[in-house]
Amino acid sequence: MTTPLAYVWGDDEYAIERVIGEFAGRLAAESGTPLERWDLRVERTRAAGQVADLGERLGTGVMFGGGTLAVAFNLGIAAPSKAGKDALIAMLGLIQPGNALAVVDLVETGKIKKVKGEVVPPQRALAEAIAKSGGLVVLREAPKAGNLAGWIAAQANDRGLALGPGAAKELAERIGGFVSQGDAERRYQTRTASMELDKLALYREGATITVDDVRALVAEAVPGSIWAFSDAVGERKTGPALAYLERLLDTAPEPVLITVLHRRVRELLEIADRMASGESLPVASRAMGINSEFRARNLAAQARLWTVSELHGALDALLELDALIKGAPGTFADAAQRRLAFTLWVIDHVGGRERRSA
Repeated sequence: MTTPLAYVWGDDEYAIERVIGEFAGRLAAESGTPLERWDLRVERTRAAGQVADLGERLGTGVMFGGGTLAVAFNLGIAAPSKAGKDALIAMLGLIQPGNALAVVDLVETGKIKKVKGEVVPPQRALAEAIAKSGGLVVLREAPKAGNLAGWIAAQANDRGLALGPGAAKELAERIGGFVSQGDAERRYQTRTASMELDKLALYREGATITVDDVRALVAEAVPGSIWAFSDAVGERKTGPALAYLERLLDTAPEPVLITVLHRRVRELLEIADRMASGESLPVASRAMGINSEFRARNLAAQARLWTVSELHGALDALLELDALIKGAPGTFADAAQRRLAFTLWVIDHVGGRERRSA
């Protein structure tokens, strides 16, 4: 028999919801009657009353029909103290037969904690108590990059959809799956991918879904691609930078791209200068208004791939490119020429070392 307790957490909202659905299905199959699902989203200002309602509902025996499957989100808000956590754990033993509890913690991407290399759930004591009772404890992390493309391909196969070469990768890229920043938000990417597959299935009705179909139907996550583009530039990855640039030139205004590139090069120059003058990374990042430790480390690592003169050269060339796209006096370029100018900037400056070594 399935223990009527579950703790499900992670940064993949779609996968977490599927785990809850499977959990509810097993309970219904064993009891012969579906449980009534009751979603409880705990709010800080109402937490005490909500937890009392939860205890009362789950502590009431089932007389007729199915019981209640309470799905409690953010339950940790109700128990900030050790006494509060102990009270929640004690409540687990008061759940009457026929009822069940699933605790859900949806964590922001990049904030899944590790202690000594082991992932730790937000409500560790509660998760351990549920595990000791024989309950289900599951972590679901959102796939990224190639893993998301593989996930999409597997989902398509499960639904009987035929994806042509490159279609899964194109879909993953267009919804931001290849953004390399660790704090890129991924909680809803698999749900988005699932919905896009449904849309593509209706569009093609049994035919093979091609890369062109994906490009025609799936809107690109431009902000995510811009972050990925600026990271590729900072990391001096010419191939990825050119690939992102190719798509962004079709979707993002040219002045926006100039602004993004200018900001990244200026950040690299400033953090390199501050580190060279002896400032520690925390001090330098605070002075620059960077609140994310990951982003500060990322910028510092990128800055080490450039010399100061290379960064100044890239910045000067950006000013020339800016003048070109704005049609400054003495300059003229049509759309194709401006596109070429962006491409040459990446090749000349992002790939400068590659060109010289070649």
